[in-house]
Amino acid sequence: MTVVEDLRQEWRSRLKTDSPDQSSVAQESILNWLLGENPDRFNELSPEQLAIAQQAIDYRYRILQQRYLGAHPEQAYRKLIQRLGSLFLIRSKIRTWVALSRDRHRSVMDVLQEVIQELIQNDRYMRQQMLWIGQCATNPRLRNALMLASIEEYCLRPIRNQPLLVYRFVNYLRRSQRGGMTQVPAGDLVRLVSEEITPDDADNPVSLLDSEAISQHQDNQAWEEQQMLRSAVSQEFATYLEEQVDPVAARWLHLHLQGRSQEAIAKDLNLPIKQVYRLREKISYHAIRVFALKKHPDLVTTWLGTSLQEHSLGLTPDQWQQFWHSLTLDQQQLLNALKAGKTVEAIAQDLDQKTNQIMGEWIKLYLAAQALRSAS
Repeated sequence: MTVVEDLRQEWRSRLKTDSPDQSSVAQESILNWLLGENPDRFNELSPEQLAIAQQAIDYRYRILQQRYLGAHPEQAYRKLIQRLGSLFLIRSKIRTWVALSRDRHRSVMDVLQEVIQELIQNDRYMRQQMLWIGQCATNPRLRNALMLASIEEYCLRPIRNQPLLVYRFVNYLRRSQRGGMTQVPAGDLVRLVSEEITPDDADNPVSLLDSEAISQHQDNQAWEEQQMLRSAVSQEFATYLEEQVDPVAARWLHLHLQGRSQEAIAKDLNLPIKQVYRLREKISYHAIRVFALKKHPDLVTTWLGTSLQEHSLGLTPDQWQQFWHSLTLDQQQLLNALKAGKTVEAIAQDLDQKTNQIMGEWIKLYLAAQALRSAS
C-alpha cells in the first residue's frame, strides 16, 4: 500500500468518526481537499517531510472543523473576519493607516474585508484553490466552508515571522493610495466567497506573488513595515510603561519619540534633568529586560539610542573601547554576530546552544554597557 493510500484510509476513518453528520460524498470532498490536487507527491517525500506534510493536513482540517464545517455561510464568514481581525499586528497596522488616511470613519473590519476580497480576486494561489474546491465539492455550503478554511490557513502562513496577511495588506495599501478605498456592499460579501468559486478574470489580475509585484513591493516595504510596526509597538510599550512602571515614563516615551532632547523633556515634565536621565535608564532596563525580550528589541533600542548596530549600545567611542576590551572572546563573537544582523536563533544554532542561553548572555552584555554609561 502506498503512502497516499495510507493517508486516504486514515482520513476516511477520521472523517467518519469526527463528522458522522456529513454524507459520504461530503466526506470524500473534504478528503480530496485535504490531500490537494497532486496527492501522489506524498509518495516522494522523506519521512521527515512526510511528517511535516501530515501536520499541515491536520492543521487545515482543524481550522475547517473548529470554525467553518456545518456553519451557516454568513456565520462562517464572520468567524473568518473575527479570526483574522484578532491578529494584533494586522489590527494595529490597519488602525494606524486608517488614522492617517482620509477614510477615518472606516473600521478595522471594513478594511480587512476589502483586503480579503482583493486576495480572493487577485492572488494566483487563491484562484487555483477556488478552482480546486470547485472540483472537489458541488454542495455550495461545503464549498463555502472549504474556501473560508483555505483563506484562513493561507493568510496565517508565516513569512519572515509575520502572517502572510500583513504583506497582502501592504500591497492593498499601494493600490488604495492610488485609487482610494472603495465601498463594498455588505450584502455581497458572503456571496463572493460562497458562490463565485471562479471569479471574473476579465481584468486579467496580476498575482501578488509575481516577480514584478514582489519587486514593486520591496521598494517601499522596508519603510512602510518599519513605520507601521513602530507605531504599533510604541503604543503597546507606552501602555506597558503606564501600567507597570510609571505614567511619567509613558509621557517620557511619547516626547522622546517626537525627537525631543532630554533637556526639553525635563522642561515639559517639570523634572530635574538628573531625574529624567535616571528615568531614561529605568525605561531602558524595562525595555530590554522585560518588554523587548518578548517583543521587538531592535525597535526599542533604536528609540532609546542604545541599539548595537547604530549607537554602539549608547556608549561613546572611548566607553565602547573600554567595554569591548572587558569582554571575553565568546562575548565579542556574540556581539559581532548580532551587529552583523544575525538573529538570536541563528546564533544559537551556530554555537550549538539554546536560544534562551544566547538571549540571557545578550541581556547581560546590554545591561553591563548601560551600567558603564551610567557610571560615566
